[in-house]
Amino acid sequence: MTQADDFGFGTQIRKSPYFDATVRWGAQGFSVYNHMYIPRDFGDPEQNFWNLVEHAILCDVAVERQVEITGPDAAQFTQMLTCRDLSKMAVGQCKYILITNADGGILNDPILLRLAENHFWISLADSDILLWAQGVAVHSGLNVQIKEPDVSPLQLQGPNSGLIMQALFGDSIADLKYYWLREVELDGIPLVVSRTGWSSELGYEIYLRDGSKGDQLWELIMAAGAPHGLKPGHTSSIRRIEGGMLSYHADADIGTNPFELGLDRLVNLDMEAEFIGKAALRKIKQDGPTRKQIGLVLDCAPLTGPNTTFWVIQQEGATIGKVTSAVYSPRLKQNIALAMVAADAAILGTEVEVLTKTAVVKATMVERPFFDPKKQIAAA
Repeated sequence: MTQADDFGFGTQIRKSPYFDATVRWGAQGFSVYNHMYIPRDFGDPEQNFWNLVEHAILCDVAVERQVEITGPDAAQFTQMLTCRDLSKMAVGQCKYILITNADGGILNDPILLRLAENHFWISLADSDILLWAQGVAVHSGLNVQIKEPDVSPLQLQGPNSGLIMQALFGDSIADLKYYWLREVELDGIPLVVSRTGWSSELGYEIYLRDGSKGDQLWELIMAAGAPHGLKPGHTSSIRRIEGGMLSYHADADIGTNPFELGLDRLVNLDMEAEFIGKAALRKIKQDGPTRKQIGLVLDCAPLTGPNTTFWVIQQEGATIGKVTSAVYSPRLKQNIALAMVAADAAILGTEVEVLTKTAVVKATMVERPFFDPKKQIAAA
């Protein structure tokens, strides 16, 4: 018999190990990401933003599913998937990578974690890389095993996240460097923690390695964080757009290449190792991208929420691109947006018109990110 408080779309949309805890702590709405529920509403999104940048928030991001690659050829195979040179990646290190297809299109922009010489996790954005990796492996001739492990991340983000981590794991956790990981336990719960996150703030990701302990882990962290102002929350669209962080399917997709996004630093065409998309990316670099991502400041009343459709950008009546992510920043007191426009039109300071759902709005092309461009906060 179905309980009165049970809800959902059936078993094909999975619930995370933290699902019940997030509902108990006030989650009011969910989206679907990697075939799982993700909490997207704990009340006022502006308050969630201030909780993040002033104190700390705990986010259920178990939707960041892991693709685990092991076996004697794991390192060689993992390099095949990404255009970023991994030859100097140490055990215990994390890297932001792009996974590209044969045309140089971006399939995912995950974090890669190296747990051992031949043990990798790809911590996914929203697309089915488990299937891609298993398909690539079939004809690779390499000895690898690829599966989705029982691993479910949380994000602890915000200026007080370091203090909360020390309360949980002791002072030694303060030595964990930006984009490095450590295997730890908390009350017998097996974890991996990393100095990473999708917020542009100081933060950590806590990877639970036993899904049955999700409720217990959530409560332990919330209790440790209470003296430091920790609140339950969701990944902040405001903060990530301020920081110029990509949202896959919005700011990038299979038809987007790294050079359009200005992510040349993640494309290492000179390395000896072959990777999928190398020839295509070499040609795109040689010819130059036809589009470029830029920032926009929209001159209108504060947006009441992020855009839910792509807004057309026009210049002198001609369509030159689209707004991919837009939001009002209460800190900057501006409407800010990420946009993709024709390369020859991407000139900073240029005024354009944006066709929102309700009005035609004047906007100006600007540099992105909009705040803390050198990532000094996150890397502190």
